[in-house]
Amino acid sequence: MGPRRLPVATSDPAALPPAGLPGLNPVWSRLIEVTESGSAGGVTHGWHLLDNGPELDALGVIPVGTILCVHGNPTWSYLWRGLLASATEAATSGEPAWRVIAVDQLDMGFSARTGRFRPLARRVQDLADLTDALELAGPVITLGHDWGGVVSLGWAVDHPELLAGVMLLNTAVHQPAGAPIPSPLRLALGRGILGPATVTTPAFLATTLALAHPPLSAAVKRGYRAPYRTSARRGGIGGFVADIPVALAHESRAELDRIAEGVRSLTVPTLLLWGPRDPIFSDRYLDDLVERMPHARVHRFEGAGHLLAEDADYAAAALLWLGDAVVSAPLEGSVAVSVSVSGSGEPSETAVSGSLAAWAVAGTHPLWHYLDELQASDDTALVDMQPAPRAVSWRLLSLRVRQIAAGLVHIGVKSGDRVSLLVPPSADLTAVLYACVRIGAIVVVADAGLGLAGLTRAVRGARPDFVIGAAPGLLAARALGWPGRKISVAGFPAPMARLIGVEHTLAELISLGQARLSAGDGLPAEPAPIDAAAVLFTSGSTGPAKGVIYTHGQLSAVSRALFLQYGVGVGTGLVAGFAPFALLGPALGARSVTPDMDVTAPKTLTASAVASAVAAIDATVVFLSPAALVNVVATAAALTPADHAALAGVQRFLSAGAPISESLLAQAAALMPEATAHTPYGMTEGLLMADITLEGIRAAAASVAQSKAVQAVAHDGESVPAPPDPAHSTAHPAGGVCVGGSTATTRIRISALDASGAAVGDLSEEPNVTGEIVVSAPHVKDHYDRLWLTERGSRRGGVPGERWHRTGDVGHLDSAGRLWVEGRMPHVIVTADGVVTPVGPEQRIETLPDVSRAAFVGVGPLGTQQQVAVLETVPPARRAHRAPEALAAAVRSMVGTPVAAVLVVPGLPTDIRHNSKIDRSRLSRWATGILSGGRWVKP
Repeated sequence: MGPRRLPVATSDPAALPPAGLPGLNPVWSRLIEVTESGSAGGVTHGWHLLDNGPELDALGVIPVGTILCVHGNPTWSYLWRGLLASATEAATSGEPAWRVIAVDQLDMGFSARTGRFRPLARRVQDLADLTDALELAGPVITLGHDWGGVVSLGWAVDHPELLAGVMLLNTAVHQPAGAPIPSPLRLALGRGILGPATVTTPAFLATTLALAHPPLSAAVKRGYRAPYRTSARRGGIGGFVADIPVALAHESRAELDRIAEGVRSLTVPTLLLWGPRDPIFSDRYLDDLVERMPHARVHRFEGAGHLLAEDADYAAAALLWLGDAVVSAPLEGSVAVSVSVSGSGEPSETAVSGSLAAWAVAGTHPLWHYLDELQASDDTALVDMQPAPRAVSWRLLSLRVRQIAAGLVHIGVKSGDRVSLLVPPSADLTAVLYACVRIGAIVVVADAGLGLAGLTRAVRGARPDFVIGAAPGLLAARALGWPGRKISVAGFPAPMARLIGVEHTLAELISLGQARLSAGDGLPAEPAPIDAAAVLFTSGSTGPAKGVIYTHGQLSAVSRALFLQYGVGVGTGLVAGFAPFALLGPALGARSVTPDMDVTAPKTLTASAVASAVAAIDATVVFLSPAALVNVVATAAALTPADHAALAGVQRFLSAGAPISESLLAQAAALMPEATAHTPYGMTEGLLMADITLEGIRAAAASVAQSKAVQAVAHDGESVPAPPDPAHSTAHPAGGVCVGGSTATTRIRISALDASGAAVGDLSEEPNVTGEIVVSAPHVKDHYDRLWLTERGSRRGGVPGERWHRTGDVGHLDSAGRLWVEGRMPHVIVTADGVVTPVGPEQRIETLPDVSRAAFVGVGPLGTQQQVAVLETVPPARRAHRAPEALAAAVRSMVGTPVAAVLVVPGLPTDIRHNSKIDRSRLSRWATGILSGGRWVKP
């Protein structure tokens, strides 16, 4: 069906919206007559638009600029009501004032029905006619959604003299060759479907409104439907769909191509806000926009979809960005990241090139340094424990890395390409990873511990160009539609390979690479310290997993931090029960092994498996997660004399990833009697920030006990003896887990909480002040991947010119400079009596003999939250229920502040990766339902 055969509405004048539409201030609405350029006889059309300009005039403020908002199909200016309200409120509060003009395109919303088809070029000119009539002066920021994004970009390309910035929600300016158009649009364009689906019935409108997450209220749906109550008023909806330039011969194809190429020349600040759950404009369209505007800031709102303006607080993000990028100095999404350490130990960021001198300035060396240095050595580099122990020499590992690297280059992998690794911890994974980083490809490491849903979000969000995987990963990639060309680490029968989409195998890459090297074709130039090296994903314990970008310089700084703190280097044998640390082994020159375990379930690790791994490489350093540690201790009775002898050779034992009790660490340390037991503190964004030994934990606990005893004596009115060490004399009432002092290259500060639980304080080392933990180090991440808003928040309040990271953890420093972690920022409880952090109460509750583990959560609105304790008991409960009165009374006595309810569950929900971080947010929602009369289901 050609577009001009659509039923077109008869002419109808512009009108004002009806009163009472939720969120729509009637004072914003105005009508304006606009002459259509190029028309014979000066044809005019009535436009309806929303404009907060009169409100700004009434406030007596002068706008710093205008935001020109253009809706898509089948919405109208109602889409932008949140921005109008937020911008006006900000101006009222004395913040920079932005005039917001949100238009109803002709034939849409409450603008005039023109009675004629309006192709893309005409719509771009229509918008120009309107801004001319408004005598709009710069600076102008365009903001568009859906096909309004294309129209707004057309205006931006044509008005460089007025343009100061570009903002876009989900939209597209180019349809990739050979790729099908989105299925909802393809369906609407079907023969005999277009008119009935878009004009005759409100089906297209209803389908679009159903894309909101969560669903729109009935009142808001009525607001969107208000201009489109009859088929006579829906002609523009059908016209917009018909104007999609699917065929090369479509009359709007040339205009779309003009705009798509024109945006490449736009150098103004640009913000792309995206809903990944969009079935119409998927991430492939975002990729295209980023390729055309590489300077753009990008934020993907995980869980949001096509109607991003309804799914997320886009207005707050837009105004923050405008303040950074237009009103004040631009906030860079990525800073120079090769970091040198001066004589004073203070890091300084220095942008340097990829030469040997650059690495010298960074104070580190490339990740593949020891693979080159030890390429003639037959000493063991790593050991594979599955299916049977197999040692790999430095000579073989170095050769395989070079061969695979050359093979990747041969099949078209380039510097900057993203390669997702879906390979279990093994020699294959190590070789592939180092091959990728050597040629400058960016490895995407999203471990299977995220679970299938989390892994799918991670891989799709990271948009890899290539996927290298074992059979389970490749099968999942095929079934779930993960992007990227597929490479298998093992061979498949030809029919299966075709079904999965495997183009190459690892063996083929090795053969291709060896042929390339033998022909004298060397590897490409080495990447620079400032080049991106990896995307690592967080555990997802407090929300969807986030992609964290590390540069080569930063990853090298991680290995340096491990060397400086623990002496892990050439000759060290490293057992890593957490895969990322095993992958760092070659960068440190250490031989490494991952014990025989299911990496997706740390609790599967046994004491015997640890002993076997230690024996396989004469390990002197062992790293295990807390979840793995629990089972290692539980299975210690199975250790043989030979196992005990092997474990006696361990010199340093580390456990990190979640809070760990002194008793558990002590039980593990008893299995390695010659080892110093450490529990480092860090996160995906900074792997080693602080460290404490078992002896340090005991000293910290003793100082707290001593301080409490002193305070108790003072409370009884007796004289207070001077403590033997004033530096260890102050106990913080919030409690927490002591994680020790900062590591050699790290600085730790606290941003104090206010009464609402927000971290607003300046960065400080003042002792016994609870707030968000903020860190700085050469090995802190560069930035979050396509999470501009999250990245901005993580840097808030940092020292100018330095790279600081807000961890999202809450805690305090004591008078000895030790860090105590009290929980996570999202889990802070804000009661009418003040702020409560969860870890301290949990620790006190867990001293009760009937409690094996506790979670402390808030229920209700911030400021009046009630405290609720959720327990795992000894013996374990079979169902969820209220705690017996005696246990509840004991819990309340231990906490010391009002506890509204004490609930018992068979098991507390934890994250998948660590199996130990309690999901307090989930528990809070569950407890809210239970206490509101809901069913007693398991959390």
